[in-house]
Amino acid sequence: MSKYADYDFKPFLRKAIEELGFVEPTPIQKEMIPLILRGKSAIGQAHTGTGKTHSFLLPIVQRINEEKDEVQAVITSPTRELAQQIYDALNQLIEETNIQTKLLIGGTDKQRMIDKLKTQPQIVVGTPGRIRDLVKENALLVHTAQILVVDEADLAFDMGFIEEIDGFASSMPENLEMYVFSATIPEKLQPFLKKYMESPVHIKMNDKRPVAEGIEFILVPVRSKSRNRRLLDVIEGINPYLAVIFCNTRKNAESVASFLAEEGIRAGQIHGDLSPRDRKKMMKQIRDLEFQYIVATDLAARGIDIQGISHVINYEIPEDLEFFIHRVGRTARAGNKGTAITLFEPEDEDALVRVEKMGIPFVQKDVKKGEWTELKERHARKNRVKQENEIDTIAKAKVRKPKKVKPGYKRAMKWEMDKIKKKERRKRNRTK
Repeated sequence: MSKYADYDFKPFLRKAIEELGFVEPTPIQKEMIPLILRGKSAIGQAHTGTGKTHSFLLPIVQRINEEKDEVQAVITSPTRELAQQIYDALNQLIEETNIQTKLLIGGTDKQRMIDKLKTQPQIVVGTPGRIRDLVKENALLVHTAQILVVDEADLAFDMGFIEEIDGFASSMPENLEMYVFSATIPEKLQPFLKKYMESPVHIKMNDKRPVAEGIEFILVPVRSKSRNRRLLDVIEGINPYLAVIFCNTRKNAESVASFLAEEGIRAGQIHGDLSPRDRKKMMKQIRDLEFQYIVATDLAARGIDIQGISHVINYEIPEDLEFFIHRVGRTARAGNKGTAITLFEPEDEDALVRVEKMGIPFVQKDVKKGEWTELKERHARKNRVKQENEIDTIAKAKVRKPKKVKPGYKRAMKWEMDKIKKKERRKRNRTK
């Protein structure tokens, strides 16, 4: 289908799609919507910002039977913030219907939630742990649900939630339809997928290019300065609407936030050790634009959707390079431009080469007193050394030791090799 109008959606869905301003489905939506409408289990492999949330919400809402007061679809997400975002998007689609939904996440009163489940919702959105607990209490009856969506499956696995999903999925029907969405499909996830999915369709979106579109990728060498001081140089050279500074650990994030505070820069913090109450408060402050800078761990790259990020700063390169894509994907959303700045040291070279192979086009720059200057290409010296090695090899192949040696033969061989090298260099310079 080339346009949303081509789908045979119910009138209320058509109206909701129109009000949201959707005209043409994204690539992942074009692939997944027909499969879910047909009830064919599938794996959707796509990165953040590709429209995957609506690729499952639209067909699920289309299939809900409003006459049946029972759970018909369960949607899980590894973090409360992501679950809340999915729930908000769902409620935008069903405003003019009687479809009953429930958001089931931790950090809220469990008993009150049990009381509210006396009438079963038709669509459940929640975090794996809370859903499993409510199923165990016999408060949430999932045995009637034909559809299970596991969103951000690789993140759920990393956070240890797959066992919890397994804990309630085993209570669902044998002919369960399962839709798994993930940026990557790690090998360790395979046993879980095989247990519940029989010959699923695997949709893999080649979306490396869209991640790079609209983003300027800048490399800034740390050099003789400390990483913190280099970060200050970068901050002096930008005036972001909202910038996220990514660190690899909670300890580093807290340290960077403290350093910035000492320098008079107030920055928000997002990491896994924040309590539910503090996370909720922090997200409200961010949405109210109380901060220009946020220091975050990779949980924020996958688990939280923050609007209006103009700059991403990689204080350090992630150990799992897949997270580099998730980090930079937070900026340049919805057709906007963005800048991704990465601090690096010589020992990061191998990681940077691998990131470049993912389709990231880096430009190396320096920044002093707020002024940016472009530096020589990072590989220039390495390429020059490599070229010299190639020329040496060519010369050695052409000049061989004579069978009968005479006095001074080594000098004559060196003279001949130098002549060939000069000729080869001239030839290469002419072709540049």
